[in-house]
Amino acid sequence: MRGTDPRSIAGKAPTPERHVALVVVGAGVTGIAAAIEAARAGIEVMLIDEHPIDNDMMAMDAPLCFGQRIDPSVRNRALMLERVVETNPGLASAYEAGVDVQLGTYVWGAFVNGPTVQELPAPMLGLADDRRSWLVGYDRLIVAAGARDVLLGFPGWERAGTLGAGGAAALLVRYRALAARRLVVLGSGALGLQTAALALEHGVEVAGVVEVGARVRGHAATATALAERGVSFYTAHTIHEARGRTGEIESVVLVAVDGTGKPIRGGLKEIACDAVCWAIGLVPSVELLHLVGARLRFVSSLGGWVPEVDARMRTSVPTVFAAGDCAGFHDGRLATPDVAHAQGRWAGLAAAESLGARARSETQHEVPVVSPAPDTGPHAYWQAWLDSLIAAGGWEVNVCQCEEVTRRELVETKPPRYLKWDSPQMNARRLATLLRDGPVNQDQIKRLTRAGMGPCQSRRCREQVGLLLAQAAGTTLDRIPLPTFRPPIRPLPLNVLWPADEPAAMRDTWVSWFGIPTQFSPHWTAGMAVDEPTAHARLILSDE
Repeated sequence: MRGTDPRSIAGKAPTPERHVALVVVGAGVTGIAAAIEAARAGIEVMLIDEHPIDNDMMAMDAPLCFGQRIDPSVRNRALMLERVVETNPGLASAYEAGVDVQLGTYVWGAFVNGPTVQELPAPMLGLADDRRSWLVGYDRLIVAAGARDVLLGFPGWERAGTLGAGGAAALLVRYRALAARRLVVLGSGALGLQTAALALEHGVEVAGVVEVGARVRGHAATATALAERGVSFYTAHTIHEARGRTGEIESVVLVAVDGTGKPIRGGLKEIACDAVCWAIGLVPSVELLHLVGARLRFVSSLGGWVPEVDARMRTSVPTVFAAGDCAGFHDGRLATPDVAHAQGRWAGLAAAESLGARARSETQHEVPVVSPAPDTGPHAYWQAWLDSLIAAGGWEVNVCQCEEVTRRELVETKPPRYLKWDSPQMNARRLATLLRDGPVNQDQIKRLTRAGMGPCQSRRCREQVGLLLAQAAGTTLDRIPLPTFRPPIRPLPLNVLWPADEPAAMRDTWVSWFGIPTQFSPHWTAGMAVDEPTAHARLILSDE
């Protein structure tokens, strides 16, 4: 009988730690509603949520932008877990319904069979906590991952104190750990006004709400109520720079702008503050949906790239459902939390029914829909903000903080400065020369400039990179494709990602690729012509 080739895939397929009929990702209003309805229908359900987030991950602004304005109490994991449960009463209902609730658990990958992978026994998710990582198989998946913050760069935005609206809300409500005393909110509309009101409610002074447009967006009654509480509104203004002497924001300088976003001479105002919060919008979190192969489409009124879903919240992948803000976000949803709850219930019931559970009468009802207002396309609003920031702060501002890529270096596709790589070819290359070969591709730009390749995995720069590329290429944002995502879709320490359950078959000659001599193969294998120091090192170690 022919012996087994240790370099084949035999015995090396990943093995899930357990298999669950339905996995729900995200324990917000939507995810909890989905999990409870499916569990009540008799389906085994696992509900996963990454809160409380490890403080090291919060410092990397994943998944929201916490801006390093974090009270040291977040290091107390037990206290944070207590607060997360206390502020989310739906978790108790999920427990009572028999849902397996996994808090402080991250989804870092999704693995499904496809053109390049065929040996998986079932679709799987990569999970991790602050100690280890593991795999879970599933039959159905509901993604209720919510939305993340939209950020734009200005001089000084790398200082501690630049927050996103989602990050600020989480620190104020869920963790009660926002280390800020005086806040400036950038952007009005429902999100900006709600952020200002939330800050006041939790004892944080709001030094002002800044709006690039000529009028305050959002409900007039809400704005009036804020003004009566002493909040100043700066319409037709943008941020010129943030100042501070210790690496932290101590004040911001605003500048008045005209109707085109250009600064007005003599229109500078300095405001003392220790935090600046971007509240111009949120973007659906679609990374996990991308990994499982769900078809995405660009809908500006829903925040950008969103999954295609049918009337039962099912995506283009029959076993995957998407609901809540990850399926589309706009300001109108902030005032209608019942829609998120209804979408979750509908997705949970539909997933349960697809698994053979008996359908409840509610499945005959339609999910309520709140359509965005006709004039609420957020990308034009974001572009107006970005135009004003460029006019006020110039092109030498970092668009990507992690890799220190400026706006100019992005559109001129310059290699990272720290490489100190200079050549005639590099100097001649720019976006205009790349356009000769076809449309702009964010993956190509990412590899040429490294913008978006840092620890935050482009969470702080993805939207502004897209806006800048579309503007420079003379096209619209919907023609700029998303960068591709691959595991891990969130930063994790290597000691967590290390597979403690890796089979012996995988560890044996793990550096070989199916025995193809032209690829990286173990040079200590008998018959190899190349003599490498690694071969001797292997022998020495084995002798010992």
